[in-house]
Amino acid sequence: MLTINPKDVSVPVIHHYLQGAVAPRPIAFASTVDKDGNVNLSPFSFFNLFGTKPPTLIFSPNRRVRDATNKHTFENVQEVDEVVINMVDYAMVEQMSLASCEYPKGTNEFVKAGFTEMPSQLVKPPRVGESKAVFECKVKQIISLGEEGGAANLIICEVILAHFSEDILDENGRIDQRKTDWVARMGGDWYARASGDALFEIPKPSTQKGIGVDSIPDFVKTNPLFTGNELGRLGNIERLPQVEEIERFKNENLEKDFIQLAKKMLFEGKVKDAWLALLAMEA
Repeated sequence: MLTINPKDVSVPVIHHYLQGAVAPRPIAFASTVDKDGNVNLSPFSFFNLFGTKPPTLIFSPNRRVRDATNKHTFENVQEVDEVVINMVDYAMVEQMSLASCEYPKGTNEFVKAGFTEMPSQLVKPPRVGESKAVFECKVKQIISLGEEGGAANLIICEVILAHFSEDILDENGRIDQRKTDWVARMGGDWYARASGDALFEIPKPSTQKGIGVDSIPDFVKTNPLFTGNELGRLGNIERLPQVEEIERFKNENLEKDFIQLAKKMLFEGKVKDAWLALLAMEA
């Protein structure tokens, strides 16, 4: 395994490894204005959701690596403590990338990248009309973590108004992940697209505790046919099937390969049936 001490390498080197490994990262397409009302629009992948009461988003327009200067977005929120965070989907990713060019201060990237500038309701910066989810925010705190190139400037924002396109909502007005097409930043020139076959579900642990991988019999834990993910799913069951259930399952599946049956059940998300197959083999 490659081991790197950040103090022993240059900023671009550690930057490469961090962005390549801490990925994918959602993108904050941030629109801001300066004290004179000039609009700026720029994407930042050092970004995420950090709380819901109050709803809190944090992004970081880091100091430029090459010369340690601050970005226009950072300068703008110091002058006008408001920002609109527009989420990015696949249909707008190339335009978003174009907006990341370092145009001279005062350039309106809405115009440069061909986005629709829409007025916000509670803040001065405009919204991106093409974005499917938009958050009007008040900047609550700015934390600068250094003055060298690559140093973080944390912009802590409270969402005061949110907008969601009908295109991504289900019949109950909730976001349907199958209707979204978000993109996320990887390392270098790479992005990830969160849609289609890239989406998958994992049942959350219930309010009751799962039995844990440590409670799985050794003949299963040591079997190379079972992956760590499959063991994790087996360990998420609250209790093992009863003896009567196991006997009934065994009698109904006498001619079957219980290991392969268990793997099939796990693939289909039928954890209890997977356990029945495994315990029937042991019985």
